[in-house]
Amino acid sequence: MKYVYGPVRSRRLGFSLGVSTVPYKVCSFDCVYCQLRETTRKTMQRKSYIRVSDIVGELRTFFARQPKGMPLDYVTFSGAGEPTLHSGIGRLILAVHQMTDVPVVVITNSSTLVRPDVRRDISAADVVIPSLDAVTQDVFEKIDRPLRGLGVKDVVGGLKRFRKMFSGRLWLEIMLVRGVNDSPAYLKLMEKTVRQIAPDRVQIVAPARPPSQSWVKVPTKTTLKTAKKIFGRDCDIIC
Repeated sequence: MKYVYGPVRSRRLGFSLGVSTVPYKVCSFDCVYCQLRETTRKTMQRKSYIRVSDIVGELRTFFARQPKGMPLDYVTFSGAGEPTLHSGIGRLILAVHQMTDVPVVVITNSSTLVRPDVRRDISAADVVIPSLDAVTQDVFEKIDRPLRGLGVKDVVGGLKRFRKMFSGRLWLEIMLVRGVNDSPAYLKLMEKTVRQIAPDRVQIVAPARPPSQSWVKVPTKTTLKTAKKIFGRDCDIIC
């Protein structure tokens, strides 16, 4: 299959069936920690990068042939780019719901949540895992390297609007990079913004595989413990 892969074992989702909706490294960010290397096409353009019927066809094939007893905890829209850039992701989520009772997850870098159509499209998911690695523009540009003109305040605003309309579970991911966004002072600044977004969980993660940029370093264990203390009981350290 070209667009459906797995199930794979995930650190936080158990057994997850992955769904790719855009070609390799079509993304609005070029994150320094990305395990998939540098972004080859940085864009905020939404369109049908892959025909909906092709993805749905592969999903139908998987569920028709799924061996009895095969563990499957989630169907996850993620892949090798920003999945919400596909203009048909809403139809894809609904198609999965029609095929199976397995809950749907959307993993997003949050950039497209500035758009009302994206917020509407992914509101049909059971779980959304958006990322927020920075709350100031300088750190945002250093760690996420977004498309020019995209402001972190706008991204935070999109997250807040989505939280108000979304009835599913919202797990906010924060990737920590040593010396960039992991100081106690910056973590406390982030916690104030996160509190305003009000996710169900905060998931602190660290680079687990070779990153795009060789200078990226994993935060120390002490830093991770400090982050857990700052974000409180609804925070999970996933490393």
